[in-house]
Amino acid sequence: MITSADNQKLKQIRKLQTKRERARSGLFVAEGEDLVEAADEAGIEPEYVLVAGDSDYGNRIGVDPQLLADASVLGSGTRIMGVFAQRWIDPSGDLSVYLHGVSDPGNVGTIIRSAHAFADGPVIIGPRCADPYAPKAVRASMGSIFARPPARASFEDLPGTRIAFVAGAPAEYEADAPVVLCFGSERGDHPAGADIEAGIPMRPGLDSLNVAMAATVALYDRFRMARHG
Repeated sequence: MITSADNQKLKQIRKLQTKRERARSGLFVAEGEDLVEAADEAGIEPEYVLVAGDSDYGNRIGVDPQLLADASVLGSGTRIMGVFAQRWIDPSGDLSVYLHGVSDPGNVGTIIRSAHAFADGPVIIGPRCADPYAPKAVRASMGSIFARPPARASFEDLPGTRIAFVAGAPAEYEADAPVVLCFGSERGDHPAGADIEAGIPMRPGLDSLNVAMAATVALYDRFRMARHG
């Protein structure tokens, strides 16, 4: 059992709190039984797993519970952490999402979860976006980061009709698959040159939603349209 804070695995987990170390190593941390189980269900093997207390099961390594809690990147006092290799896939599918300037990792993770529920393609990470493998993004994805990894591509190279969601645009649009739903920050930071601009109808006096909520609504609407023709 690991009983020293100077253990190399604990040191690595603390370093993986930073985007620089995640980019350098290509690794990330998933905290909690639900996320580690989601990785197992998706067939994703961890580099290693640390658990509070004694363990000699497979690649699970026991750690003094207080040391593991101290290493928590979310401050949740977790009793299990897994270190995994990052996975990136190519843009694909009849329906996917492109994010531009979405800087909150919780929003990025939530959109990954929503796209897993309603789309057959990934979330494509554009410029100035939060790292989808940041701890809060991984947590917010609720395991979808394992089942549907993100993609990277330039706006110009997106496959299919690019539909940008902007405040005040018409709610109705027509587009054949493949379709990429494009979302920017709540400050209106979105790429120019979309094939179609669309909006989400709201009650009078309101003109915007949190980007994760907007993406979920738009994904569900497109999913519903596809199912019912």
